[in-house]
Amino acid sequence: MLAKFFIATALVGFTIVAPAMANDVRIEQYGWSNSAGGAQNGYRNRIRVYQDGGSNRMSGQQYGHDNLSAVGQQGYGNYGTTYQSGRHNVAGIGQFGSNHTTIITQDGNGNIAAGVQVGSGCAANVNQGGSGNVAAFVQACP
Repeated sequence: MLAKFFIATALVGFTIVAPAMANDVRIEQYGWSNSAGGAQNGYRNRIRVYQDGGSNRMSGQQYGHDNLSAVGQQGYGNYGTTYQSGRHNVAGIGQFGSNHTTIITQDGNGNIAAGVQVGSGCAANVNQGGSGNVAAFVQACP
C-alpha cells in the first residue's frame, strides 16, 4: 500500500514537455466553414495558418525536417496547399479575394516559394525539385 502511494504522488507532479525537435502547427480561423489540416513526418517542421472569411481551405504536408509552410487567406472560397519533402524548405501563400487556388510542391533542400493573389479566380502551381530554388509570384485577377 505504501509503494502505491509514492508512485501516485510522483506522477501527480509530472509534466510533459515537447522536445526541441518536435513538429509544430498553429492555426487561427475566423469566419465560417474554414478548414485546415495536414500531416508532418520528421522533426522541426512548422505549419502556420491564418484564415479569415468563409469556405477557405488549407492543407500542408511535410516530410523531412526544418520545413516551414505559412498560409494566410482572407476572403471566400480560397484553397491553398503545400507539399514539402526534404529539409529547410519555405513555402508561403497569401490570398486575398475569392476563389483562388495555390499549390506549392517542394522536393529537395533549401527551396523558397512565395506568392500573393488578389482579386478573384487566380490559380498558381509552383513545383520545385532539387536544392536552392527560389520562386515568387504575384497575380491580380479580375
